[in-house]
Amino acid sequence: MRSIIVLICSLALWSPVDVARGQSAETLQATAKAFRAAVEKTQPLLVTIESYGGVGTKQGQIGGIRKQGEGNTTGILLGPDGYVITSTFNFVTQPLIITVVTSDGVRRVARPMGRDDSRKICLLKIEDTTNLPEVSDFEIAKLEDLQVGQWALSMGVGYGDRSPAVSMGIISAKNRIGGRAVQTDANISPANYGGPLIDIRGRLIGICVPLNPQSSAIGAGVEWYDSGIGFAVPMDGADALIERLKDPENRIHPAFLGVKSTPNTEGEGMFVESVVKKSAAENAGLTAQDIILELNGKKVSDLLTLKQILNRFESGAETEIKFLRTPSGGDDDQEEDAEPEEITATVKFLPPPKPKDDVDLLEPPKIR
Repeated sequence: MRSIIVLICSLALWSPVDVARGQSAETLQATAKAFRAAVEKTQPLLVTIESYGGVGTKQGQIGGIRKQGEGNTTGILLGPDGYVITSTFNFVTQPLIITVVTSDGVRRVARPMGRDDSRKICLLKIEDTTNLPEVSDFEIAKLEDLQVGQWALSMGVGYGDRSPAVSMGIISAKNRIGGRAVQTDANISPANYGGPLIDIRGRLIGICVPLNPQSSAIGAGVEWYDSGIGFAVPMDGADALIERLKDPENRIHPAFLGVKSTPNTEGEGMFVESVVKKSAAENAGLTAQDIILELNGKKVSDLLTLKQILNRFESGAETEIKFLRTPSGGDDDQEEDAEPEEITATVKFLPPPKPKDDVDLLEPPKIR
């Protein structure tokens, strides 16, 4: 409750400026009341996630940021069957034991289920579902109704308090990270990764996760915590994904094409400098010196565009590639006469290099 009071007090500090802009004190009081009601409505969903042991765990911090796999984080209880949705942030070290503390203060053992590394979310399953808190009446905010500039609140109980830490902000962008996330300036940190981003009515917008538009690496996005750039994976339309993640063997990976490319200085598209061995690009027939013109019907003009399009896919998906094959020898006349070709590539997952201690952090967490 203390965090809610702090939030309300901060609103009161704005009153001189807001009144000058035509905002009355009554309006601010009503807004604060709405925030408090939204938090109280959502609080029964929250669980504190604790993990114990695992490979490569070391106490300490890097640049003030808690290392992945250390400390508590937050999750959301989805219903009486005991499924909890959260971020993969806290499970890269394969913890030996995972427990969740539900809103009634009861600690329960949970086991890992499937995970989606392209969105940095996963499911846990509480083993003993007896007398779980009632959460059946929570609402999900429709994506089509979300507006840039509307209020958004991030919540977390990863610090261990029964009352959630709350941060206020707005929706600052939609359809980020290849359409996988909405962006907010509400503070998001390791303690509330896996927690909810809600609207002023207490409706669930999405799950707070560490993401980075330029990288799909395991730890990407953590460096931005509490920076005013945060992301949440929308819950609207996520039913099919959640069903997939109920299978503990299901692992969804980011897409990887396998080309090193630069902008084509002689015209449109991206010039392929080299192709990764055994990658989707090589398997489909792309070679060095090809020029990628379109990916899945969308023009590719620079590296950022190429990454943004690939971000819309997951490993195993098929994408159509339109490209121009330049003749060997660099004959300009022959290049001008070349006709675009089309191929289909099945984008694959490229595991990142293993750490120095040779521990495979890509394996799902295991309970022993």
